[in-house]
This record gives sequence, structure tokens and C-alpha cells, in this order.
Amino acid sequence: MSATYDLNERPDYDDVLQQIADYALDYRIESEEAWETARYCLMDTLGCGLLALRFPECTKHLGPLVEGTIVPHGARVPGTPYRLDPVKAAWDIGCIVRWLDYNDTWLAAEWGHPSDNLGAILAVADHLSQKRVANGQAPLAMKAVLEAMILAHEIQGVLALENSFNRVGLDHVVLVKVASTAVSAKLMGANREQMLSALSHAWVDGQALRTYRHAPNAGSRKSWAAGDATSRGVRLADIAMRGEMGIPGVLTAPQWGFYDVLFSKTNRDQALKPESSRRFALAQPFGSYVMENILFKISFPAEFHAQTAAEAAVTLHPQVKGRLEDIDRIEITTHESAIRIISKQGKLANPADRDHCLQYMTAVPLIFGNLTAEHYEDSFHQAHPEIDRLREKMQVIEDERYTREYLEADKRSIANAIQVFFKDGSSTDKVAVEYPIGHRRRRKEGMPLLVEKFLANLQTRFPAQQCDAIMDSCASLGRLEVMPVHEFVSQL
Repeated sequence: MSATYDLNERPDYDDVLQQIADYALDYRIESEEAWETARYCLMDTLGCGLLALRFPECTKHLGPLVEGTIVPHGARVPGTPYRLDPVKAAWDIGCIVRWLDYNDTWLAAEWGHPSDNLGAILAVADHLSQKRVANGQAPLAMKAVLEAMILAHEIQGVLALENSFNRVGLDHVVLVKVASTAVSAKLMGANREQMLSALSHAWVDGQALRTYRHAPNAGSRKSWAAGDATSRGVRLADIAMRGEMGIPGVLTAPQWGFYDVLFSKTNRDQALKPESSRRFALAQPFGSYVMENILFKISFPAEFHAQTAAEAAVTLHPQVKGRLEDIDRIEITTHESAIRIISKQGKLANPADRDHCLQYMTAVPLIFGNLTAEHYEDSFHQAHPEIDRLREKMQVIEDERYTREYLEADKRSIANAIQVFFKDGSSTDKVAVEYPIGHRRRRKEGMPLLVEKFLANLQTRFPAQQCDAIMDSCASLGRLEVMPVHEFVSQL
């Protein structure tokens, strides 16, 4: 039997690449809901980054690779004095945005945080806007930033709907890299061939393993992995803009392509599957669906599968705070993805381990009535051994309806329920929360709180007058979208 991979006939670009490229270059966003949600998303994402600057483990990663480097028209990192080349600026912005696990979330067959792409978007846009003004041209307006955010959310989110990268051991930041590459190339003025070349390099690139997100190896790399991915998108777009040839069959090439090499657990498993099942499924055309339905983390800096568990635990706090020693067991009823991703027993080694532990994120608000970033720190954990004692009493149970409705397009619930049983035979009510406050179904309730969260985060970094100016810039879509990018970033 002759092999097919030795045929030297250069193919057309893979269809998935062409669909992404045509969408990024040609789609016109008409959804007012998408534009308005993007404004809220920008505010929330920047606020999360500013809050992270309070943590030295985050800030140690920031700044130029070579101290004293001067970059003409350097991109600014919000909340810092740094002016960096767009690749390192994207890394830094992406790092601070993701550090506290407090920015937006998308849940489907794959999950992730599409606002991670703001690292690339803001770095490239700020640099280009400054450069345009220096060359006597009109600056880039913030509408271009919001547009790029909607496009990046859609590329990452639609690819995630029916394609599970985590099940083959790959981390979801591969989708950040792909989306950031596409929107960076668009901002740089790519033509179709340059866009396709850039996207092909994003897929052929080395992809991150999920090892750093799971026991027993969970660690702080998960807090900068997206920054690394979004900055790589900028670099690959730049390479393509310099005329680098693309790799047309990067996904479909027999034996050497992404599908055959990486989109299955083993080559043997791959060979046993029909070819169609080894390819990406695009559940729907690219549009503005993802931004419209994005999930915001408004109340808690916690992995999203646990948001409703923390909310339920806060509700139960008054009933259990004085009876911790009387608790016999705690039942957490949840969905399959939460069990697979964040249910953990045994010792938790570091803050990154704790903010991805369902039981920890339930125990803390049961005891203290709230859950903040400081609650994950080693000093807090060591001072409160009652947290781990409570974890030992927890039972995690799957509700099949929760699992089913988590994936249903018209629901996308992220349900958890908590019930506490005491040694005397009594119990609390079973408190169930099926949709977190950051869900589209709770937008009316959630958006005023998101604005409050943004202001509170600004106040951790800036004096009152500066906070007021930033809030004023973001107060309406009409005001924000016409503002020059470099002037907006100057406020930060």
C-alpha cells in the first residue's frame, strides 16, 4: 500500500483556515448587543488586569526583557510605566488580565477566556495608533479595538463549541493563539494571503499541554499561559506580514498535520476513527454569538464552573458560620465538567491549585461569607485549617440534568447546588444556583455590578480624578468608540 503523505502536490489552504480568514477580513458587525457587550467586556478585562498588579508573583513577570530598552511608539501596559514592543506588551497585558482568574469565560466542549485576546489587541492597536499620529495620519479609534474583541471572541468561541482540545491533553490557549493571530493580522492590515499564512503558523506552532492546570502539577503557569499565547499571535502575524509563506495543509496533511498529530490521544486511536471525526466541527457560521453570550465573572475571582457553587455557599453562610464543628457532611451537586476539571481531594499546593478546586471555592464562602483573590494566598490558607477540615466533609455528586443543560445552546447553564447536613440529623435547605450573575440571562442584574467592579478595580491603582476620567471615557459606546486608542491607553 503506497503512502499518501509523499505526494508533493501543494494543496489549497484548509477550509477551516479560509473560513476564519474570510470572517476576520470581511465580516461586518451589525449586532448592537455585541458592540455594547464588548464595551462592558473591555472595562471588565482592564479592571481584572489592574487588580492583579497588587500581587508580586504577577508583577515579577512584567517589563522589558532587557532593562532600559527604549521602544519607539511602544505599547503601554495598563497600570504600569512600561512601554514595550507589541509582542512583550501583549504578553504582559495578557498575563495581568488572566492572573486572578477573574476575566470572562466561555464554556462549551472546550472552555476558555476570550478576553485573553485583549493582550494582543490592545498592544498592537496602541502601537499602531501612536505610529499613525507620528506619521501625520489619523489615529486608530477604539471602535477598532471593540471590533477586534468581538471577532476574537467569535473565533475562539465557535471553535470551542464542539471541539474538545482538553480531551486530547491540549490547553485551551491554542484558541487564544489562533484568535489573537487573526485579529492582530487584521489590525496590521493583512491581505487574505497574509492572513492565511499567519493562521497556518498559529496551528503548526507548538501547542501547550494542560499539565499545569491539573493535579498534581497545577501551578502558576496557568496564570500566564494566555499572555504567552496572545503574544505569540502578535509575533506570528508580524512574521506573515513580512511575507513569510504559509503552510496550506497544516490541519489536514496526512501524518504530519494537526489533526493526525495532535487531535487524538494516540496515533492508534486516530487510525481507528473515521476521518470525519478527526476534524474540527464548526457548529455554526462565525458571527457575533459569542460576545453576545459571554459569561462575566462579577462576584468571585474563581474558575467559572464554581461560580454558582460560591454564590450558593454565600447564601448558606449565615446558617453554618456558627456550626462548623457540627457539620457531618456537605453535598455539592454539580455538572460533569466541574467534576472533571476542578474537583480535587488532598493537599492543595499553591494559590493556582486552590482557585481551581471546587471544594476550596465552596468552603471559603461557607465559612467567611465571601471569596476574594486574597483567600487563595498561602498565608490565608495556612492561617485557617478549618477550610481543609470542611473540604474533607464534602461529597461531589453529578446531576445529569445539570450536565445536559450545560451544553444546550439555549441554556448554557453552569449549575451547582449546596446542602449542609449536621451531626444532629438536621440540614440546611438545598440551595441551587443554575445561572451565575454574569450569565446572559442575568445581564440586567449583572451589568451595574460589573461597572461597580470596574470602578473598585480602578481605585486599587489610580487616584480619584483619574478614575473619574476613565469611567467617563467608558460611560457610553458612542463616546468610547470614537476615542483614539493611544489617548485611551494614556489614561491607564
